[in-house]
Amino acid sequence: ISNAGGMGNLTAGNYETEEEFRQAIHETRKLTEKPFMVNITALPSLRITAEHHQMYLRVCAEEGIAGVEISGAPLDKVGGKGAVEMLKKAGVKLFQKVGSVRHAVHAEKLGYDGIYAAGFEEGGHPLNDDVTTMVLTLRIVESVRIPVVAVGGIADGRTMAAAFMLGAQGVMMASRFIATEECAVHKNIKQELIRRQEFETTIFGKTIGLQGRALKNKVIEEIIVIEARGGGLQELIPLLSGERMKEAWEEGNVERAPLMVGQSIGLIKGVLSCKELLDTMAREAAECLTAGSKMV
Repeated sequence: ISNAGGMGNLTAGNYETEEEFRQAIHETRKLTEKPFMVNITALPSLRITAEHHQMYLRVCAEEGIAGVEISGAPLDKVGGKGAVEMLKKAGVKLFQKVGSVRHAVHAEKLGYDGIYAAGFEEGGHPLNDDVTTMVLTLRIVESVRIPVVAVGGIADGRTMAAAFMLGAQGVMMASRFIATEECAVHKNIKQELIRRQEFETTIFGKTIGLQGRALKNKVIEEIIVIEARGGGLQELIPLLSGERMKEAWEEGNVERAPLMVGQSIGLIKGVLSCKELLDTMAREAAECLTAGSKMV
């Protein structure tokens, strides 16, 4: 993604030891001279602990990573008040992914450099406020003075142009990049995302305080049934394990685990290279913005 003109994002939670995490950073630097970011998801996990979060932050500072995106708890809760100072001193840009104005305002007060405004459409773990990207982006743009990046429901130049018109200074995509040539997931997953439509994702996990959006499949149906009858976390753990998800992505079994994708899958029409995708999006966005300016 970085080589194609975007800002690539390395997911810290894929690595359980400091050695593995540093190696991933070094390997990425061998593949690109361009900057890239690290994502740290600070949500309840059976595998990734608070000690992992502290390690990720320290390594990012020591390695001089271009930027860190925190999702879930804010940085002062994840790493303490000294974490912001440590990262900023190392020249690391700080971004918080939020689903509400109140969390965006808090991040700005902490000294963050930017906000990821993540709407209800996004895959993964949208905030329980359930506000759409269109409304949320505009509300956050008018509530903070730092740059805002729109997240959720964005997969082409048209949606990118719409985000810019709302005042966003950038967009973030995840689901769309799955259906690229460079993405390492099984080809069955890529073809399934092309085949599915925008209404074929669903929300789950509300009853255990870990709301998620994923592709509708057999395991998600099972999870929803368990939640409906009052089943708790212990019963759901085997269906939500990271190992189960990893196997599903790698083996191409679309029914085996929650596949955390967003409503933007309805806009995915084919598998492109990252460069083809970003070049096409830039051209489409420019055309949309030009056409839109003539309608007023």
